Amino acid sequence: MFSNHLKIALRFTIITTILFGVVYPLVMTGYAGIVNRRQADGQLVTVNGRIVGSRIIGQAFAGSRYFHGRPSAAGNGYDATSSGGSNLGLSSRKLIARIDADTKTASADNPGVPVPAELVEASGSGLDPEISPAAALYQVDRVARERKLSPEAVRQLVTAHIENRQLGFLGEPRVNVLELNLALDTQAP
Repeated sequence: MFSNHLKIALRFTIITTILFGVVYPLVMTGYAGIVNRRQADGQLVTVNGRIVGSRIIGQAFAGSRYFHGRPSAAGNGYDATSSGGSNLGLSSRKLIARIDADTKTASADNPGVPVPAELVEASGSGLDPEISPAAALYQVDRVARERKLSPEAVRQLVTAHIENRQLGFLGEPRVNVLELNLALDTQAP
């Protein structure tokens, strides 16, 4: 009697493992690749046939000519294979020193104006591709000065790239840093 139950349990385990561990994931991956090809491929962004980034993974932008996203604690910074925060606590001297240094650097853009928190604090994943409109607008004067554009022209570009809440109530308004910088390169190379 006991051996019959054991045989049934083993068969059930093997069948469900194959069905739900192999067949179902393969079917769903194939379906996603056919129906939502762009999303299944990581929403890669190409310029002149060259991949320049992903719409859903943040990346570092060096230089003051570009808008900067949130700092990254993922791996060695913006490492998509090592997503995650730094796990440093609020009392960590290393974290406090990094935030202080980032705040001083960002404050040079707009002396006397409070720095938006997300320009100095990493996200939980370390890979957020978006910042708030306030964080993007905070950087307008620096980018305009470096690109020799009027602040108003750069501000209009930021405003044009603000994405509203999903479905009108989910999340917060945001600006995709990669898309904003690509538009900036198009407008003023």
